[in-house]
Amino acid sequence: MAESKSTAGASSLVYDTRFSTSYLRPEYWGVWFAVLLLFLISLLPRILQDGLSRVLGDFFRKVNAKRRRIASTNIDLCFPELSEREKNEFLIEYYRHHVRSLLAFGLIWWGSRAKLERTIVINGQENIENSRNNNRSVIFLAAHSLGLEAAVSAVAMRYLASGPFKPMKNKLVDWFIARGRSRHGGFLYSREAGLRPIIKDVRAGNVMFYLPDEDLGKDRSIFAPYFGIEKATVPVLGKMAKVCKADVLPCMAQYDVKTRRYIIHILPALKDFPTGDDYRDTVAMNNALEEIVRLCPTQYFWMMKLFKTRPEGEARIY
Repeated sequence: MAESKSTAGASSLVYDTRFSTSYLRPEYWGVWFAVLLLFLISLLPRILQDGLSRVLGDFFRKVNAKRRRIASTNIDLCFPELSEREKNEFLIEYYRHHVRSLLAFGLIWWGSRAKLERTIVINGQENIENSRNNNRSVIFLAAHSLGLEAAVSAVAMRYLASGPFKPMKNKLVDWFIARGRSRHGGFLYSREAGLRPIIKDVRAGNVMFYLPDEDLGKDRSIFAPYFGIEKATVPVLGKMAKVCKADVLPCMAQYDVKTRRYIIHILPALKDFPTGDDYRDTVAMNNALEEIVRLCPTQYFWMMKLFKTRPEGEARIY
């Protein structure tokens, strides 16, 4: 891999992945126990891991009523053509894939490069090369797929990458996730850094993942259709693509239950994008997101409140 390039260098803008002795405090012992279990599970054959995912997925589907209602509501809204039986089967598969994605952290964090390359394959890498050969930067338009961490690893092993890091509530969990994402090179930036250093890196040749399907409220958003429903969406991708002189390539991670491998689908670059019109660009972006989600719909993060923010006068959904 080429030497990593970052406009921020070793500044405070880069997310700090150094280990802290504070992570050894008793308050983190539960996390350490969970991490130990993940490590041990990662040593099991994939067929056993998949079996465990089915058992645990069925268990969590039954005990977590709040999250189950959110997922069920999203499935009802986005796939009205499905029968009740089909929706229930969809939900069952979704939970099993969700647990499988959690167990896969062991592979992402500790798997050797050779094992990762055997287990995670890219379908459509020629689309990346076409853009780079035309001296275009690359932005991956990614949905919150359950295999997202596998996609990040697959790309980071082949290309320099930069991106933002959104901290969670537990600093030790943050540390493991950040280390996993940056172990092959590239840069993670803290939330305080904003998009400016990432844009500079992408202009310099690094690739980035952009995930616009989270509802961030009305203040920064416009409404555009997503699965036929008006969704609050931040209209920034078109501007980023223009500033970065980048092609936008839709990207989706899929776990193949037959081959027991992750397939990272990289689709051709969006045509005639950006247009310079925020609404048209946002509609095109959401259409592309919907297209990649439909590649493997049970492997999307349906527990998000995708449609939390509603247009004026519309009733709450969740």
